[in-house]
Amino acid sequence: MTKNTQASLLARFDQHPLWYSYLLLGCYLLINNSINATSVWMEHSRNPLNTVQLWEPFLWEYSSALSTLLLCPFLHWMFSRHPMRLTHLKTLLLTHLLGSLVFSVAHVTLMVGFRSVAYSLAQQDYGFGPVLREFFYEYRKDVWGYLFFFGLFQLLQFVYRRLKGEASLIQTGDDTEASASPAADNKPASISSAAAPRHFLVKKLDKEFLIAIADIEWLEASGNYVNLHSKGRIYPLRATLSHTMEQLTTQGFSRIHRSFAVNHHAIDSISYQPSGDGEIQLKNGQKLALSRRYKDDFRAAVQTAASSAL
Repeated sequence: MTKNTQASLLARFDQHPLWYSYLLLGCYLLINNSINATSVWMEHSRNPLNTVQLWEPFLWEYSSALSTLLLCPFLHWMFSRHPMRLTHLKTLLLTHLLGSLVFSVAHVTLMVGFRSVAYSLAQQDYGFGPVLREFFYEYRKDVWGYLFFFGLFQLLQFVYRRLKGEASLIQTGDDTEASASPAADNKPASISSAAAPRHFLVKKLDKEFLIAIADIEWLEASGNYVNLHSKGRIYPLRATLSHTMEQLTTQGFSRIHRSFAVNHHAIDSISYQPSGDGEIQLKNGQKLALSRRYKDDFRAAVQTAASSAL
């Protein structure tokens, strides 16, 4: 695969990440559960007293796959909110143990509901069996599936960030040298540095290059990272949004939501709702939620910036 092809695929994925992720997961579940259904049917068909009809194993497997797809938003929220960390490991394990239990209960409930409706349409009864015994049977598989998806999510996030390029703030004093030689051995600065930075150093595979802070349109909190959105591209910065804003506030950025911050120069219009919340539309067409919690500070920062520019 050429670098141009790789960049093109990433650009397409960035346009509709949710739909592409659902498509890939749907294809995986379709193939995996189809194999499982045919295996179940072949095993039952070996028994001369078999009473299982051909459509039943496919109903069992596809109802499970559909239930999993419907629960993907919950899984994404859990994995993003509680990513893999080496600190507070006990709390992390307990959190995901509880998450796997919630996932299994919801998965079994949806799955049994779909099967009951399908059997009813076929004028048959679906018997789930003793609840505790059957739930334990299903939970064994669900907790393994939960762990598999969690590991896969972390791996794909890691690979994706390496392909996109991982950013770090660099000191103002390093900018001149880095601009002259993007591939130089620049050392990332601490976010708490007193000097206000003007660039991000982006490490992408075996290359390094600079992204001007002025070109960053908005920031998005994502687990242990902050996604920097610039000209249709996303650069992950390993930091918290609050920590990052300690430096970027002086560069014309304001926090507008628990998960978002915006560059004042990228704003096209602002609208407010009777509830006190609002919406910010950027010049690139992107719309961001403005939380009432940050509204007053945001308006004060914009007015101060406008007064300073006069």
